Amino acid sequence: MMGKAKKRSFHRGINDRVSNLSREEAIKIVASEITVNPESIYGLITLFGLSAEELLEAGASFEAVMGIKGLLK
Repeated sequence: MMGKAKKRSFHRGINDRVSNLSREEAIKIVASEITVNPESIYGLITLFGLSAEELLEAGASFEAVMGIKGLLK
């Protein structure tokens, strides 16, 4: 569980990356980080409204995508 300060810092970092981020770049980031650091990708998934199909086409594993299916469209 994250503390409030750590959570704020974490989200500030995500917001800095998102300012110039395209949908295609977000899909690539999520597909590569889904197994390594799944907590860091929730913001991108919900912000861009990514689908399971997009992540699978980008190379994410089926098991990892099914693990977060509640967030996906």
